Amino acid sequence: MPVKTVKQIKNLKGKRVLLRVDFNVPLENGRIEDDFKIQAQLPTIRYLLKNQAKVILLTHLGRPEPGKWSKKHSTFSLAKHLDKLIKNKVKYIKDCAGLKAGTAVGKMRNKEVVFLENIRFETGEIKNSRILARHLSGLADIYVNEAFAVSHRQHSSVAAIKDFLPFYGGLLLEREVENLNIALNPKKPLIVVIGGAKIKIKVKVIKRFLKSADKILVGGAVANAFLQAHGVEIGRSLVEKEGIAFARSNKSKKIIVPIDVVVANRATRWQAQLKDLKDIKSTDYIFDIGPKTIKLYSHFIKTAKTIVWNGPLGMFEEKSYKHGTMAIAQTIASRSSGAAFGVAGGGETVEALRLTKMARYLDWISTGGGAMLSYLGGDKMPGLERIVAKRKYGM
Repeated sequence: MPVKTVKQIKNLKGKRVLLRVDFNVPLENGRIEDDFKIQAQLPTIRYLLKNQAKVILLTHLGRPEPGKWSKKHSTFSLAKHLDKLIKNKVKYIKDCAGLKAGTAVGKMRNKEVVFLENIRFETGEIKNSRILARHLSGLADIYVNEAFAVSHRQHSSVAAIKDFLPFYGGLLLEREVENLNIALNPKKPLIVVIGGAKIKIKVKVIKRFLKSADKILVGGAVANAFLQAHGVEIGRSLVEKEGIAFARSNKSKKIIVPIDVVVANRATRWQAQLKDLKDIKSTDYIFDIGPKTIKLYSHFIKTAKTIVWNGPLGMFEEKSYKHGTMAIAQTIASRSSGAAFGVAGGGETVEALRLTKMARYLDWISTGGGAMLSYLGGDKMPGLERIVAKRKYGM
């Protein structure tokens, strides 16, 4: 699928490029715990510098209260980290679209980098303010969207901004689209693994893949909805009404649910217990898939030519309940890069792959969990409009 990218700009020398990145990475006391997203976007930054552009970096970080600056959500530590990674002086500016930002940009020389403050400190960002977009556009000659992970948002720095500047996609954004399109037009068999807790967006993806997937393997709160719809006792497990309603109306044989689970409850002092579905009690909480389910899911994955995975299969953040997710991660990784095309996305999904030390075997790891699901589910992607041609589904 054609993507209008930064590579199509004929002359970048001396041009001020507003590069919207997604450096929304986990921080602990100002220290970056995982810079996977940052590393993935370095090629575009280096490309711009190599071509003697003036690079103005803009990102969000967390969900601060609009209109209020906070140290916790400041991009200062991101600027310092980037400075070390690219071995190029990065100037941090405690401003986004005001006088300080304008002054700093006005003094820039070719191949210099200015890193602006968190765009979500601006009240107009999440409102897709055209006024904010106009102010941002005054800083640059060209706009480049490298923030695939937020391109499903109707936000000023990815949507409205395109009405005020010539716009292009970054190198990572291009690769995201190219690889996700392979999943939309897959080699068969196609096996989809969907877990996690955010039901609403995952319902759309399941609906979309019901047409093309050979099997859809579910875990987490998604699986709980289907189990309850099938009349299985799920105790006090996490589930959403929307998921139950969808599951009751979509009892397709393509959707495979767990056949055994790992539970815990207050009476047993939260000790993990393996149970078949018929043995689940009303006081139990389902926290993971069991070994029979791992074996069943692995069987289907090993038949795949294309694999799509988003979301953990249980309460992955707790050591006692990450076994199912880790086992499936290893199976997917071992099947990818050869026998099948494997694509995965989502924070915990990526973390699981990292812990297996097999992440490098995946054909593509998306930097955007929610954006990946939106793209695959056919939702509108404001940040991609007019940059990426219309999606085509081989379903």
